[in-house]
This record gives sequence, C-alpha cells and structure tokens, in this order.
Amino acid sequence: MTDIQHFPLSIVGAKVSEQQIDVSSPFDGQLIATVATADGDDVNQALETAHALFANRDGWLSVERRLAILERAMEIMTEQAEELAIGSAHEGGKPLLDSKVEIVRCIDSIRICADALRNDTCKPVPMGLNPASQHRFTIMNKEPIGVVVAVSAFNHPLNLIAHQVGPAIAAGCPVIVKPAENTPLSCFRLVEIFHQAGLPEAWCQVILPENHQLSEALVTDPRVAFFSFIGSARVGWYLRSKLAPGTRCALEHGGVAPVIMAADANLDTAIPALAKGGFYHAGQVCVSVQRIYVHESIARDVAERLASAGNMMVVGDPLSDQTEVGPLIRPSEVERVDTWVQQAVDAGAELLSGGQTLPNNCYTPTVLFNPPADSNVSVSEIFGPVVCVYPFSDLDQAIASANSLDVAFQASVYSDNIDTAMYVSDRLDASAVMVNEHTAFRVDWMPFAGLRQSGLGTGGIPYTLEDMQVEKMIVITSKAIR
Repeated sequence: MTDIQHFPLSIVGAKVSEQQIDVSSPFDGQLIATVATADGDDVNQALETAHALFANRDGWLSVERRLAILERAMEIMTEQAEELAIGSAHEGGKPLLDSKVEIVRCIDSIRICADALRNDTCKPVPMGLNPASQHRFTIMNKEPIGVVVAVSAFNHPLNLIAHQVGPAIAAGCPVIVKPAENTPLSCFRLVEIFHQAGLPEAWCQVILPENHQLSEALVTDPRVAFFSFIGSARVGWYLRSKLAPGTRCALEHGGVAPVIMAADANLDTAIPALAKGGFYHAGQVCVSVQRIYVHESIARDVAERLASAGNMMVVGDPLSDQTEVGPLIRPSEVERVDTWVQQAVDAGAELLSGGQTLPNNCYTPTVLFNPPADSNVSVSEIFGPVVCVYPFSDLDQAIASANSLDVAFQASVYSDNIDTAMYVSDRLDASAVMVNEHTAFRVDWMPFAGLRQSGLGTGGIPYTLEDMQVEKMIVITSKAIR
C-alpha cells in the first residue's frame, strides 16, 4: 500500500494539530493525502506572527531579497514542473494536458511578479506651482499594505495561489493563505518552494481552519490589512460585509459569460475555440463560455457543430494524457449540473448532445439549444460542461439579453466585420470583450475584473501588486530648493 503523505500545519509556532481532513481524487475517490486543520489558537497564532512581522519595520524584506526569492522560486518550479502538474491534476481533476499548461502559467506569473516589482515606481507630485509650495520637492515611496489574507478556489490550484501569494511576496507583505479544502496540496507545495527559495516561513503561512466560523474569524480580524478572495459570490460578498474597518479587499467571483455571433462569423475558427472555452476543465472556470447568442441564419449549424465537437472529446481520468474533459470536483456538483440540464429540457430546451452523468464524477459535454431565458442554465453560472445556444434575429436584442443579468465579467463577439465587432464590444457589459476569441481567454499580466456581483477590484499580477501596497509621500522643504 502506498504511504499517504501528511501535510502538517504551516503556521510558525503552532502546536501539532490533532485534527485533519482527507484529500481525495475527484475522479476515483482515491485518498491522496491528509492535511492538518487549525483551531482558534492556531488561527490567532498565524495572525499574530504575521502582524508582528509587519510591525517590525527593520525586519521588512528588501526589494533585492524579494526579487531573489521570486527568481529562485521560478527555478525550483521549473525543476519540479512535471511533479507539480501531476499533483494538481490528481487533486483537482483538471486534465494533465491542461495542468501542464497551468504550471507554465504559474511560473510565468511569478516572473511577472518580479518584472512588476522591478518597474514598481511612483509618479512624483510636483511642487513650486504656487507660493504655498515653493522651496519643496517630493519623494514618493511604496510600502507594503500590511498583513494579507488570501482565500483561494479549487479550479486552478497552482496559478491562483501564484496570483495571490506572488504579489504579496513582491509587495513585501506577510501573507496567510487558505486554499480550497478540495485542492490544498498544490498550495502547500508552492509555498514550500517559496520557503526553499529563501522566503522565511513566517512570511507565508498556509492554514485550513477547522470550520467556517474560524475561517470568518481569520478574514475579519482587524490585524488583516488586505483580503484577497477567489470563490463564490455568496461567500465573497458576505465576508466583505464583515471585514474590519480599514481592511481593503479584492473579490473575484464568477459570471454567466455571453458570446454574440454575427451571421458572418467564421465558424471554422469559432467552433473549436468555443468548444474549448465551454468544456475546458469541465466548465469549472469563472469565465467559461455559457450563453452563445447566434444569428438565426446560422444558429442551428453552430449548435450542431458544437455538439459534434463535444461528442468527440475524451472524458475521463485527468491523469491520462488523452483526456480532454475531467471530472467535476464533487458528486454534488454532478447532481446539480444534471438537475439544471434536465429542468431546462423539461421546460423546452432541445438537448443536442450530452446531458448524461458518467462514472467517477464525470459529465458529458452538453449543448442545449434555446433554453428558456429564465431557466437556471440561462441565469446562473453552471460551472459544468454545458453551453447554451440561443438564436436571435435582432442584434440589439441579443446584446440586451447578454446584459440582462446581475453578473458581468468577460464576454466575446464573433464577426468578420470590424464595424459589427466594435458595435457589439462597445455595448456589452463586461470588463473585457474578446473579438473572435472565447470568453475564457486570459494572460496573467492583463486586468481581470468582475463587474456588478461578479467581483470587486481588478486581478492580474500588476494590479494585485498595486492593491497590496500604499504610497507614501515625503515632502522636503529647503530654501535651497528653487
């Protein structure tokens, strides 16, 4: 029998925990590892350690040292890339092919952190513009905001941690990270790499509180200066409402990503992209393609081509290099997705492909044609391998339908006419509109922001680094200054 690895508390000065959780594969239920959980004393110890670090200004990490840590971490990640990708696929269910892409992105995210830190400058404030400001000049510095608490999601267990922990290290903030309970192992491994790269253990601690009440206590403690959250809107907005006065935050939730396809869209390039954008990681992506509004002259063709593309995808074991669509994260998610699909069909949607549960928490890539506008699949984030196609005759009505929800994140438009593409782009409610590209497109230096109920603030490495710092102005007065 293979020995099961145990991950102890990653809290400096904490006692040995007697409580633990099991981490199992979402595909076959195989026990992968156990992870120690934190009680109230452990939560307080983590916060006190981080708070004391920040309070000691003489002990802050220099820019030179932070850069050295980030650069060495990249080297170690590159050396362990295969192992990290396999581990991520095993615990999270993302196919190995995509998990290998994720570790490449993860390494690049740390590189972006280092590059952003190298170019991290302030714009000086001019003086000498009126009598009151004569004989003065300013120095603008950036300082770490304080203790960062990061709560992460399961769907990108490597790169999400890089996006939350990497900027905190670059900014010089002590950080406490709470990974998703389903996928904590990748977080522990990445943080250990940062420690191996020279980051003192106290500067990045990993914590899994025993219950939701302790997680809330961690986030809402007045010692927390910045709260980074990636997860459900219900939890994110609730925690934001409980934050201590003065705590800043960034929230990244989900959307119900819309696509608008004009009659002149190039289907040969659009269909593979939309299939990837809708079924990638079994649809468990916050900007996954979900609602596709297609001109009625090509709507049936688009839907049938997407159904064919989905039928051809290999569904199964995420550790196989042949698999394109892996399992959903939990059995309850499979049940929920299937219920929503069946409800839509019962209400009049046409099921063109999929709609079936498979063993090992898998679900067939599913295409629904013209589900009712008020069905769950039309108004709520599915977070499963399901895309919906809606025919339209009037472009403005399609745009209105795309904009009709309380969530707004990324969107896309397909057209070979630049005027049409720009007309739609200008009118879609979204933080980013992709032209002739699926809604899940992202590179790690670009802004990534949910609007309305989809989030607060802007993600992306340079923007997160900015959030985790404060600007300090020093005004120097001297008669020698002209």
